[in-house]
Amino acid sequence: MTYWSDGAEPVTYLLAGDWTTSSVGGVALLLLSRDGMDSKILIVEDEQSIVDMLRKGLEPEGFQVIAAYNGQTGLRAVTEARPDLLILDLTLPELDGFELCRRIRRQPETARLPILVLSGRAEEVDKVVMLELGADDYVTKPFSPKELVARVKTLLRRVSTPALPQVLRVGTLEVDLDRYTVVVAGQPTSLTAKEFELLKALLEARERTLNRSFLLERVWEYGEELEIETRTVDVHIRSLRKKLGCEGARIITVRNVGYRLDTTSPHMNPAP
Repeated sequence: MTYWSDGAEPVTYLLAGDWTTSSVGGVALLLLSRDGMDSKILIVEDEQSIVDMLRKGLEPEGFQVIAAYNGQTGLRAVTEARPDLLILDLTLPELDGFELCRRIRRQPETARLPILVLSGRAEEVDKVVMLELGADDYVTKPFSPKELVARVKTLLRRVSTPALPQVLRVGTLEVDLDRYTVVVAGQPTSLTAKEFELLKALLEARERTLNRSFLLERVWEYGEELEIETRTVDVHIRSLRKKLGCEGARIITVRNVGYRLDTTSPHMNPAP
């Protein structure tokens, strides 16, 4: 089995079982002949050891894996290979993860691609920037391969679940669960998958306060067996408030508990 990357010598792996390879834009596709292999994962990561670790965790679960080792190659793979999910490093040669994410979200055909950031950059500012750019999840290195595979499955399960044909309205906020769209004061607003699910959960709660643990389980589908920081919810809420503009202040922080959405006020001032 061979991976190709621009400007690098091929790296060959011997794998058991039947397999074939093909090259798309300088990227080698792993096409293993196994039952249930329905989802294609693109890994854009310049560290070979990380790619190997991810491959060992994902392949036994029945995923196809595409490996790209720089940002430009990864961008081509997104458009040409059409992956179902992207695992993205931030520090990449040629084109960094920030710009790669930005370009993916600009294109209508890739705007809804689930993006899981896997980075050694643990600063909050990096997490906030990536979430605002449209990343759906953020994992810092070092990481647990089992947890990462669980996150991948959760993201794929979320995007494959059909939404109910329903429109939720509060003030000037309109959320179409069927079309997966959000409109504020007549203007379309782009949300990430997690932001959309958070807003949906708050709307459906009908003024009830939802604690952070509930939101982690409801939106991220992470049980107690996974050690997920509740800070993840706070970061997404902050980004959601900003994107909702004049309606963002409807999301009320209940100190030491969680969040609720005010559905009664006829008009809200912009959130701070």
